[in-house]
Amino acid sequence: QVQLVESGGGLVQAGGSLRLSCAASGRTFSDYAMGWFRQAPGKEREFVAAISWSGASTYYADSVKGRFTISRDNAKNTVYLQMNSLKPEDTAVYYCAADRRRFTTGQAMGITMDIGSWGQGTQVTVSS
Repeated sequence: QVQLVESGGGLVQAGGSLRLSCAASGRTFSDYAMGWFRQAPGKEREFVAAISWSGASTYYADSVKGRFTISRDNAKNTVYLQMNSLKPEDTAVYYCAADRRRFTTGQAMGITMDIGSWGQGTQVTVSS
């Protein structure tokens, strides 16, 4: 089991930027794909972005492609989500997640969403 702690959420105006971080502990971070999901009020949790265990490949939801960038630093056991050109519809609680399987790609994680661990979430609010 891995423990995940997100940080970096907050309130930002439309068009602005935020960078989320997720610190992991408890198992070999570099063996697992990592991802970000979000849940807006009254809606189901949805996939945002994922990155392979090595960091070599990434995968994004169409709604954030070109605006958000996922990255990871395996030496720091941390995954990031850089969010640019934010829109009010990006408002949600953002969750960090670790894939349950070892050595998967970002696309595999994003499509199959076989999640082993979730973080507690961090609120992102984008005002118009």
